[in-house]
Amino acid sequence: MSRFWKIALIVIAVLVVGGVAFRLLHKPEAAGGYGHHRGSGSAKSGQGSGQADQGQNQPGGNGQDNAPVPVTVEPTTKQNVPVYLTALGTVTALNNVTINPQVAGQMWTINYKEGQAVKKGDVIAQIDPRTFQAAYDQAEAKQKQDEASLATAISTQDRNQKLVANGYVAALDMDTFRNNVAQLRATVVADQASARSAKVQLDFTKIISPIDGVAGIRNVDPGNVVTTTTSIVTLTQIQPIYVIFSLPEQNLETVRDAFQNGATKLEVIALDRTDAHPLDTTGFLQVIDNQIDTTTGTFKLRAQFDNPKSTLWQGQFVNVQLRVRTVAGGLVIPAQAVQRGPDGDFVYKLQSDQTVAMQPVSVTGEVGDSHVMISTGLAEGDQVVTEGQFRLKPGSKVQALKPGEVPAAPAASDADKKKWKQGGSRRGSGS
Repeated sequence: MSRFWKIALIVIAVLVVGGVAFRLLHKPEAAGGYGHHRGSGSAKSGQGSGQADQGQNQPGGNGQDNAPVPVTVEPTTKQNVPVYLTALGTVTALNNVTINPQVAGQMWTINYKEGQAVKKGDVIAQIDPRTFQAAYDQAEAKQKQDEASLATAISTQDRNQKLVANGYVAALDMDTFRNNVAQLRATVVADQASARSAKVQLDFTKIISPIDGVAGIRNVDPGNVVTTTTSIVTLTQIQPIYVIFSLPEQNLETVRDAFQNGATKLEVIALDRTDAHPLDTTGFLQVIDNQIDTTTGTFKLRAQFDNPKSTLWQGQFVNVQLRVRTVAGGLVIPAQAVQRGPDGDFVYKLQSDQTVAMQPVSVTGEVGDSHVMISTGLAEGDQVVTEGQFRLKPGSKVQALKPGEVPAAPAASDADKKKWKQGGSRRGSGS
């Protein structure tokens, strides 16, 4: 096929497609009239309803803008509020003992398990005692030998004492007998001391726990030769246990007054690092350090805990709450009621006409995990908004709800009812 006929066929195909498209886009009015008029009516209806909706939503209309805003309110209550000072503390063992042998020798046995609780007086290890037992036996034998010599000397002295009066024994000889008895008595006393020393050395082969505590990881295995510088294990006493913490120096006077003048011990609570739950509530303040750290401007305190469940552990970091006083009749509100503005803290206070007003308040401290204490701005019984504040402004009309209460579903307005009625009639006529 030549180039000319190819171009001619392409032109004819374009003309046919163009004609078909023109016919489709320009259908007769009679065929599409109904659809055209229906669309126009719908547009007008939509425009009318839009205007109606706009009128409903305009201020002063009959829309939802003037409807009360549902909010949750709670009253301001009065209660005795404990005042706490908080700090980060370190758990320290009451006693921390490194066990070293007091005699050298071969380690025979280890009588504890690592991490085991041991009691004061328990034999935790045994060193080969044979050499020390022999030395003790020798000391006892020497003591008995000298005691026998002393008994002989005393008997001789007594017999010769009766002969002195008759002139059968010289006075010089009696002096010798008496001195011999005294010398042997001194020898027996020295023997007794040597026997006691040997007994002490023998007893040192039994390594005894000096405290109630928890055994750590051992450093020596049975069979090793140990000396007096060998560390066998470290025992840690954790019942009771200490917590050491620091407070800023501006709290020193408050703590000292409460510590010295308080009728009861100052309560201390140890909490986990997230303040989620208390680890031990049995603590009390034991001592305040006698100096302030000039580099940090803080002073140290030490609290003691009974630690009955061993929840506190040597070297652990805990959050500490020290109760220094109790405020009688403090005003308390939920913490979520307090909002922060450019001029400070405030709450939305419910008025008698069911509107809200911004009320500045002063927060003096936390009460538990969910409440705060207020010093100024509110009175007992004042209702404050705790949920729904983001939709409020001063003077907003509100629907006050109790905590956990759900607002009722809004009723349909007259305009909405009319719109639904018109829509239903149109659908009926169309069908």
